[in-house]
Amino acid sequence: MTQAKARGPYAKTAARRAEIVRAARDSFAEHGFTKASLRDIAERAGITHAGLLHHFQNKDDLLAAVLAERDTEEWQYGLSRVAGMDELAPHLGELLRHHQKSPELMRLWIELAAAASRPDHPAHAYFVQRYDVGRAHFAQGMREKADRGELHAGLAPEHAATLLQSVLNGLQLQWLLDHDLDIVGPVHAFLDLIFQTQAGEPGGA
Repeated sequence: MTQAKARGPYAKTAARRAEIVRAARDSFAEHGFTKASLRDIAERAGITHAGLLHHFQNKDDLLAAVLAERDTEEWQYGLSRVAGMDELAPHLGELLRHHQKSPELMRLWIELAAAASRPDHPAHAYFVQRYDVGRAHFAQGMREKADRGELHAGLAPEHAATLLQSVLNGLQLQWLLDHDLDIVGPVHAFLDLIFQTQAGEPGGA
C-alpha cells in the first residue's frame, strides 16, 4: 500500500521535469543558451522561478537534460533500428528529414556544438563524448565493410567515420542557410563513393 501511494508524487515529479525540459528546449531554441533565462523557462513551463529551482539547480543542469532528451529521442527514432551498414543510407536520409521538421532544434544543436568547442562551456564534455561515441559507432561498421572488401580501397575505417560525421554536420548547417538545398541526396552519394561491393566497384548503399 505504501509503495503504491509513493508512485503518485514520483510520477508527478517526472512529468513536471519533462515539462520544464521541453520549456527549456523551446527557450534555448528561440533565444540561444546564453540569452535564455530561467525565469522565461519557468514561465513557459507554467511554474514559479523557485519551483523550477526545486527540480533543476541551474541552467547548466537544464542544458544537460535537454541534450540527454534529444539523444534519447534520436536513438529511439532510428539508430536502434539499424541492423548494419547496409541500412545506413536510408536511415540517415530518414533521420535528416526528421531533423528538418524542427529547424529551430537543428539550429540550437549546431550553435551549441560550436559554442561547446570552448573547454569552459558547460556542454563541452558532452559534445566531446558524443562525437567520440559517434565516430566509434560508425568506425565499427566501416571496419565490417572493410573486412568484406566493401570499403573504398585505401580509406581507413576511422577516416571514413570522421568524414561521414563531417558530411552530416556540414549539410545540416548548409540547409539552415538554404532550405531548398537537398541534403539527403548528397549523403547517399557520399556513401556510394566510399562503399563498394568489390575493389573499384561502386556499392549500392
